[in-house]
Amino acid sequence: MSFSQDVKNEILHRKIVRSCCVTAAAYAVACFGKYFDDRGVVLQTENEGIAQLAQKLYARCGITGTVISKERGTGLIYEFSVKDPEQVQKMLNLFGHTGRETTLRIRPDCFKCQKCGSFFISTAFLCCGTATDPEKEYNIEFLSPRHSLSQQLEGILAQYEFNPHRAVRKGANTVYVKSSDHLEDLLTFMGAGNAAMRIMEQRMYNDMRNKTNRLSNCETANMGKTVQAAVQVRLAIETLEEAGALETLPKPLQQAARLRMQYPEMPLAKLAEKFDPPVSKAGLSHRFKRIQEAAARLNAAASAQPEEQENLKEPEPAGQDITPSPQ
Repeated sequence: MSFSQDVKNEILHRKIVRSCCVTAAAYAVACFGKYFDDRGVVLQTENEGIAQLAQKLYARCGITGTVISKERGTGLIYEFSVKDPEQVQKMLNLFGHTGRETTLRIRPDCFKCQKCGSFFISTAFLCCGTATDPEKEYNIEFLSPRHSLSQQLEGILAQYEFNPHRAVRKGANTVYVKSSDHLEDLLTFMGAGNAAMRIMEQRMYNDMRNKTNRLSNCETANMGKTVQAAVQVRLAIETLEEAGALETLPKPLQQAARLRMQYPEMPLAKLAEKFDPPVSKAGLSHRFKRIQEAAARLNAAASAQPEEQENLKEPEPAGQDITPSPQ
């Protein structure tokens, strides 16, 4: 079962006590179903429980509706509808609509208490909402073919500080919430506390994994720098040994060179403890720097020697002029 279905099934188990909240939930079915006008109301869904909930909500409002199942290419769909003219008129009177509005708009008169907005939004999600698996992405969407309703829904969500956004995708008006913090609050507001906890746990896991990856990358980079520095020191020591210049260095530098060659991969801090008496890490680093400087001077002298020898050569004596002077 998908995360979206888990959220909807959790909302379906939510109890609605107050009659005004029942009306607000029934109103969401009308606004976000397939259609709502003077012909009646129709909601189509793949979840049988949502169709049955719609029927119960309308029954509690004194309106009779029916639920039927239809076979489609993708499987069964369940349709809740109110089409009887007498029941349709009851419904229109209850919601304060004529059924002939050119633009369907949400009437704020249908919200009587603070919880009415919560039940309206949660039922709207049952009718037209989707939630992405938090392991893939943080996202909740409400889809509607009606532009004005999407605008108003965005406004209602903004009033509760859920930071909604709106876009048109493939001809459908989409109101969505993407921030993990706001998603947790929205799911809790809609009565899906378990789903909110799942997002919280996934966010904590992602944060921990990202932190671990950053630390690992940092350690790998530091390890690479340490290995590179040790290799450069060993090359400097080998250069001095081949030239017979290592023995000319001060005793502390000779001792540092011998220990580095004896323990080529040992970290600097541990190598510093091998000295008797031990030296500091900074002190050992300074000794290695002096060894590298000595090797650099040796290499510079070797590369400059041929040019210097050329400059030291005596110039050949100038040839004598044997042309006889004119008489």
